[in-house]
Amino acid sequence: MSFSFNDHGRGLLMAAAGVTVLSVDSLLVRLAATDGWNIIFWRGGLMGLSLGLLCLGGRRLATLRGHLGISSVSAILLGVTSTLFVLAVMNTKVANVVVILSAAPLFAALFTRCFLHEPVALRTWLAIALAMFGMLLVFSGSLSGDGLVGDLYALIAAAAVGGNLTLLRRHPDLDRIPLIAIGGGISALVALPMATPLALTPQSYGVLALMGLLQMPLATALINSATRYLPSAEVALFYLVETVLGTLWVWWWLGEQPPQATLLGGSVILLTLFINAWLGLRQSGNGGVRQYGRYSE
Repeated sequence: MSFSFNDHGRGLLMAAAGVTVLSVDSLLVRLAATDGWNIIFWRGGLMGLSLGLLCLGGRRLATLRGHLGISSVSAILLGVTSTLFVLAVMNTKVANVVVILSAAPLFAALFTRCFLHEPVALRTWLAIALAMFGMLLVFSGSLSGDGLVGDLYALIAAAAVGGNLTLLRRHPDLDRIPLIAIGGGISALVALPMATPLALTPQSYGVLALMGLLQMPLATALINSATRYLPSAEVALFYLVETVLGTLWVWWWLGEQPPQATLLGGSVILLTLFINAWLGLRQSGNGGVRQYGRYSE
């Protein structure tokens, strides 16, 4: 499968837009003002319902029938990510969650190299290193021993993100929409025994409807579709933007002003992503041959 300048640019746009939409997730989880299992149930159920309606007729399911094993693993990983993210936010500081999730590019690069034998571009490795340095600046002194269970949830979620992006990278022909719908349904089923879904306030239902019907389906579809055009490690790198934007949303809505270290580290991250994206566009624009499984330097 060949990649052109337009393909690469389309992938960058999808990943950037998807993570921007995703960045309000932590804020919405807080604004939902209810138990984590209720959030998981309604967000996953509404996401599965809204996207499931798009799959009526069976055409979108056709691409999954020939890859039932891979499709099942991908849907499970999506469900695991959605479930553990909410549990992490409910059991530890949001700062801890987003900084741990920034390990997703490392997992994606590792899985890509080990399982797909696809070389990871040197610029991507360097970008990951610089971005992780930015994360240290953002959260210097903020991580503590509290919320260890939530931190573990976030770490497993980061691994699931990297693993799923790698799977989708290997199978670009799979339709992402039914996978996301099934993943949402899985998370809802897991949460149901622990949830009290009919005991919420109107505000909680409104926030959960926004998350399940619009925000999460749109963000997940854009990010997962970006793997058709970019390596999984490069797509996962955009998750670092969530750390910066998520902090800004909380600052704006809840009045929690970030320290100078956050502003400095965020600048490092955004500049790193810009340079990495620009180098990728320049490489593809100069006629660099990009084929699946082999990225030339």
